[in-house]
Amino acid sequence: MADLFSVAEIIEITGGRARNISAESVFSVSIDSRTLEPGALFVAIKGERFDGHDYVAGAIRNGAAVALVSKQRGGEFGKLPVLVVPDALEGLGQLGVAARARSGAKIAAITGSVGKTTVKEMVRSILSRAGKTHASIRSYNNHWGVPLMLAGLPKAAEFGVFEIGMNHAGEITPLSNMVCPHVTLITNIGSAHIGNFKNMEGIARAKGEIFSGMVPGGAAIVNGDHAYVEILRELAEKAGVRRFVTYGFDSNADIVLSGVQAGAAGSTARVGLAGGNISLDVSMPGRHMLANALGALCVGEELGVDTEVSLAAIAEFSAPAGR
Repeated sequence: MADLFSVAEIIEITGGRARNISAESVFSVSIDSRTLEPGALFVAIKGERFDGHDYVAGAIRNGAAVALVSKQRGGEFGKLPVLVVPDALEGLGQLGVAARARSGAKIAAITGSVGKTTVKEMVRSILSRAGKTHASIRSYNNHWGVPLMLAGLPKAAEFGVFEIGMNHAGEITPLSNMVCPHVTLITNIGSAHIGNFKNMEGIARAKGEIFSGMVPGGAAIVNGDHAYVEILRELAEKAGVRRFVTYGFDSNADIVLSGVQAGAAGSTARVGLAGGNISLDVSMPGRHMLANALGALCVGEELGVDTEVSLAAIAEFSAPAGR
């Protein structure tokens, strides 16, 4: 198992103070004392229902090499191996930024009102066939989930796929700036969290924050089956996005799904790409799954994956449980 960070690197990145640490490196980062891997860095973040500081002893018993703890509670851990920082969540964010800064991986970031976890898994499946790929797990897409997933980005990764979510305006911008994606994908604009916005345009603009952290010359991929495409195009242009590509069932999209044949066992459609007209096949029913698959295919195209490799990955893909 390759080192993720040396303890010396963690100290330098976070400015933390080491106590009782004998390990030289950590191999992963976790906030769950029950499921962490041996040699992990356990980050004691405080949530709405639980405080990770209450589980530091259990994390060390379960194999964590070091616990990253907040100064406010830093004196509670006796002889346990801890690294004391001003705030554990901020320290986690610093590790995420450092992991991204040292990485040579091509990075994709995905958001949208619905479908982002499924599309993220489709993209992961595609990229995994082209190189070593690191991807967010489950729906770890918020202010602690994104830095946690980013901090776990291996040095040797060739691709990274990150899901970014939001409940309010302004939440995606700092996460996009942390992830610095080469390619972004917005799966759709829907009414989820409408109670936190004046109108649907507000949701579209909040999703468009994902463009803010893109590396220069990046590509934005947007589902075009809604009324807010031009707002997103404007936001992408202001962010300096190189390419803005739309896809979907709408005939005005850059890449259009046509000739749809849907059945209980799966669906198929025709898609026109630069290399010619292709058949897109998914093993799951529903037009929405075709749209999800095309979005994932577009990410693969932008990141240089061979089209046939992407199509094979999509054809064999099964949606995550509950999706």
